Amino acid sequence: MVDLFLDRVLVKNNWDQDQLNTEREITGILENRILMLFFACAECKKCQDFLPVLNDFFKRLKDPAFIEYPKLLALIYVSLDQSEEQQDRFLKELNKRILFVAFEDPYRKELQAMFKVTDVPTVMVLRPDGSVLSPNAVQDICRYGLDCFKDWQESAELIERSFMLNEEYDNLNLRSATDPVRRLKYKTEDNKRKKRWWKVWERGKEGYEEEEEEEEEGDHGRWRRR
Repeated sequence: MVDLFLDRVLVKNNWDQDQLNTEREITGILENRILMLFFACAECKKCQDFLPVLNDFFKRLKDPAFIEYPKLLALIYVSLDQSEEQQDRFLKELNKRILFVAFEDPYRKELQAMFKVTDVPTVMVLRPDGSVLSPNAVQDICRYGLDCFKDWQESAELIERSFMLNEEYDNLNLRSATDPVRRLKYKTEDNKRKKRWWKVWERGKEGYEEEEEEEEEGDHGRWRRR
């Protein structure tokens, strides 16, 4: 699914409309996520009616004010508006955490043709691998609300990081509060042992050298006597 937007430009629906155009940025925001492609236009009455429902749905899954662990979900608005002014008007009503394809980007039309979108509003739901979970989830979102995401999550076999936290925590080698003191003590004792060993080794080395010198002198004496 990330491949769908590599080498493309996505825009954040924030005040500055920051652009995401590097592989690292695109991967970071889309990888291992369920992706919703929202095809709509400002002049469509059904799109206007669906907009607050979608905003509430997305907000309750992504906004930390409503949920402790935001879900692995991304929403991209693909405008089918006839003018940039219409698109901007619609974006003002959309959640500020969504992404969108710029109006001047021809990739908007390519996405529409790729997924054969003929009606609006359409919410195309994709698995992280890019395969289609739902060709149009508008009715399901209106009817079932947040339960939709649970179904998508199970179908996509998506593993959330929050679920993995306990497993990672269980594998940690936990230490007590006095551990640093004990480690310092053992380190000090190890250093003392090393110093003692070094002194013994030095003494042994000196004694060995003296013995060698005595043996050499003895050998010289024997050679002289011969």
